[in-house]
Amino acid sequence: MQRILVVGSTGAGKSTMARGIARRLGLPFHEMDALHFIGPDWQENPDLVEQVTGIVRGPDGWVFDSIGHPRVRDLLWEHADTVVWLDYSRHVVLARVLRRSLRRTLLRERIFGGNREGVAEWFRADHPVWWAMSQYNGRRTEILRRTRDPRFAPLRVIRYGSPRSVRRPADALL
Repeated sequence: MQRILVVGSTGAGKSTMARGIARRLGLPFHEMDALHFIGPDWQENPDLVEQVTGIVRGPDGWVFDSIGHPRVRDLLWEHADTVVWLDYSRHVVLARVLRRSLRRTLLRERIFGGNREGVAEWFRADHPVWWAMSQYNGRRTEILRRTRDPRFAPLRVIRYGSPRSVRRPADALL
């Protein structure tokens, strides 16, 4: 296991899990949103495909915290050897993303590309809370389809149905 995707719904805890796995295995961690959003006003990275291609085709292992942005999704899945799927309930995911977004908004935390989640963003359909609610079923269906797709075999798939099923994020690969 040297090329690992940690997948799940928005707010499931993918980044936390991926960081723990990367630390445990001594692999570099790559945060998809940080690669995708590179500037103020949620500016998208025009070189995303080239950057991700360089990472996944390189000689070293890696851990990504994402199913993959649509422009690089197949690329990631074709080069991964392991998928850790945080298949948590809608209730767990929504509670987590709500707490995270409230904290980020109230504390004015800087995130990807120096951006912040502000009050105005809460009224946009692509805000993480609304995105998690609207995309939950579709994301689960997409991940399930990909884990069964012969193009991506042989992938080792480790699926967790609740946060309690993993004592520590780095335990995912034990």
